[in-house]
Amino acid sequence: MSAMTASERRQQIARLLSASQAPISATTLSQELGVSRQIIVGDIALLRAAGQEITATARGYVIPAQNGLLRRIACTHSAEETRDELDAMVDCGCTVVDVIVEHPVYGQLTAPLHLSSRLDVDQFMKRMDGAAPLSQLTGGVHLHTLSCPDETAYEHLLQLLRQRGFLVE
Repeated sequence: MSAMTASERRQQIARLLSASQAPISATTLSQELGVSRQIIVGDIALLRAAGQEITATARGYVIPAQNGLLRRIACTHSAEETRDELDAMVDCGCTVVDVIVEHPVYGQLTAPLHLSSRLDVDQFMKRMDGAAPLSQLTGGVHLHTLSCPDETAYEHLLQLLRQRGFLVE
């Protein structure tokens, strides 16, 4: 069996990411494809340079979902209420694509999240243990980009966030 060429490997990375419902780490990709993690990181950079939309999250690489409605909402809450906010979003069937804050010096800061389930939220909250959320920089005010399955799910989420006092309108 002949070895995979670099071009074939990058095509396989794109296929694996496209087929996955969850982020895939560079380590997992390197094990799957039999190359070093550094090779995978370089391949990801080349795929991005070629126009492939790939986002790096704390859990690995993901190709952002193109289905559903993309919406951006403004929220405010304490750090202790983060889980409640995120659970409400995923419980309505939405994917929390990112969090955005407006920093007075650096401008817009965006962190990719790609949270689609309570398990994703649990893992995120474990990683956040001992760390301050970005929204602490702005007194709790932040934006989320959401991918919602439909307008009904989005409107239901807005109602929940309003009831909990999280929605900035």
